Amino acid sequence: MNSGPLEPLRRITGPRYDVRGKTVLITGAGQGIGRELATLLHRRGASIALVDIDQAAAQAAASALGERSLALSADVADREAMEKATSRTVERFGRLDVVVANAGVVPKPATLRTMDTDSFDRVLDVNLTGAFNTVRPALDHVIAVRGHIVVVSSCAAFAPGMGGSPYMISKAGVEQLGRALRVELAPHGVTAGVSYFGIVDTAMTHATLDRDDIGRAIDNLLPWPLDIRITAAEAARVIADGIRRRAPRTIAPTGWVPYALLRGIVNVALDHQLARDPKLATLIHRIENAL
Repeated sequence: MNSGPLEPLRRITGPRYDVRGKTVLITGAGQGIGRELATLLHRRGASIALVDIDQAAAQAAASALGERSLALSADVADREAMEKATSRTVERFGRLDVVVANAGVVPKPATLRTMDTDSFDRVLDVNLTGAFNTVRPALDHVIAVRGHIVVVSSCAAFAPGMGGSPYMISKAGVEQLGRALRVELAPHGVTAGVSYFGIVDTAMTHATLDRDDIGRAIDNLLPWPLDIRITAAEAARVIADGIRRRAPRTIAPTGWVPYALLRGIVNVALDHQLARDPKLATLIHRIENAL
């Protein structure tokens, strides 16, 4: 029987993708979701390259893992640094099977009219361009072993971006990056997935939502069940189990799933409603007057 262009993908599709004996590179691995994911995948038998802009955090995380770990200091916005991180990973472990582009930052609450333009650029540089910089130098290595790519988007990609639009814009771009990878890598027998999370209980969340008056006001706009939080460990488990299934997408908490499926309809009505909401208008004025 003749094999078509998708035959490589058919051959690697099976009941599960086992990370034991494989190498995984994770960005933002010094804390939060990245560190929890590194711990979990290491426990499942993978060798882990932990990349973080904070060298001390990356080293502490790697030291906690012990064998089969490598701490790498790099800013994902620095393309050359990420190329070096990929090269060092392959030099150390001899292969690179899975890449998880997890590193991300959030801006201070501001409107597009009033925000610091450097802040806008930094969020896009880390969250979106940083995901590209993470994935791009690894692709040939991952193709060689028919591995898997994960880019971490956000349920914020589904929603209007008032008061924090650089984050939503960047995560919507990450979603499209992951979808493009999924299609482009399929002929090579490689899979790619996008992970979407609502509110994850991390230091970043505490700083932007819990310890900031305006952040709390924005957080209060979310209705149940969209305001449900999950832990970093729960988010890591969702990613790890998605890798095992070669999942094209993972979403948590599950309350976001209906929104994800129906957003083409919901967002038309939601945008109309929010643009006319007097409480939101008051909040936007408050955000702008705080700067």
